[in-house]
Amino acid sequence: MALLNALIVTVLVVAAALAVTAALCIDVEQLRRTRAEIDDRVGDLAPYVAATAAFFLAKRATHGHSIRISKALDWDITDGLYAIEGLFVAHLQDLTPNATYDFFSVMYMFGFPFLLVFPLVAYFLLPSGRHLKELLMSYLLNYFIGTLCYTLFIARGPRVRVSDAVAEPMYELYPSTQDLTAAVSSNTNVFPSLHTSLAVAVAIMAWRSREEYPQWFKIATFVATCVVLSTMILGIHWLLDVVAGLLLAIVSVRGASRIVDWGERKRTGTNERIEGGAPTGTDD
Repeated sequence: MALLNALIVTVLVVAAALAVTAALCIDVEQLRRTRAEIDDRVGDLAPYVAATAAFFLAKRATHGHSIRISKALDWDITDGLYAIEGLFVAHLQDLTPNATYDFFSVMYMFGFPFLLVFPLVAYFLLPSGRHLKELLMSYLLNYFIGTLCYTLFIARGPRVRVSDAVAEPMYELYPSTQDLTAAVSSNTNVFPSLHTSLAVAVAIMAWRSREEYPQWFKIATFVATCVVLSTMILGIHWLLDVVAGLLLAIVSVRGASRIVDWGERKRTGTNERIEGGAPTGTDD
C-alpha cells in the first residue's frame, strides 16, 4: 500500500508540473499544427520509438540474468570509491541547511521524472522530429551503458557504506519513498548515477533546443542542477558516481546524434550530415 500511495502521489505531482510547464512553454498553434501533421510525425518517429521500446522490453526480460551475472562476478567497487573520495558527501551534508532537505527530496522524487517526460511531449510538437529522435536515443544509450555498469560492478552508496557519517534524510523524512526507489533500482546500482546522466542529457538537449523553447532551457537547467545535487545531499550517490554520470550524459548525447545521423542518411539515401533541428530535404 505504501508503494501504491507513493506512486500515486508521484504521478499527480509530476502531472501538475507538466501542465504548468506546458502552459509556459507551448503555444496553441503548435497543438493545431501537430494535430494536422500527426500521421506524418508518428511515421517519421516510429523506428526510433520501436527501437527504444524494444530495448526497454529486453532490459526488463533480462533483469534477472543481469542480477545473477553481477552476483557471480562479485566485483564490488564500493571500498574503492570510498578510498578515493572519502567523506565528501558527509561534508556536503554538513554544509547543507536541514531546511533544504524537503526541497531536494522533491527534486529527486518528482523533479527527475518531470525532467524526463516533458521534453518527450515538447519535442513531439516541433515540426522537425530531430530533437525527439536524439532524446530517445540518448535515453536508450544512458540505460544501456548504465545497465552494463550495474551488471559488471557492485557499488553501494555513501548512506550504506558510511552510514555513521552520512545521513539519508529523504528516507527519514518520507519513509514510503524507499519502497518506490527500491522497486525501481537496487541500492547496489549507484555507479554511475543515472539520475545525473539523464538529467544532464536532458539539460544538454534543452540547450540545443533553446531557440524553440527558451523557457524550457531555463527550467531544465535549474531542475537538472537540483537533481544532480540532490543525489549527493540525500546521501544516495558518491561524487564519483556523479562525475561518471556527467561523462555518460555527454557520451549519450553525442552518440545519439551520430545514431540519428546514420538513421536519417539510411532513410534518405544521402551522405550529408543532418544538422540538429534542420529539415532533411535537399534543394528547393
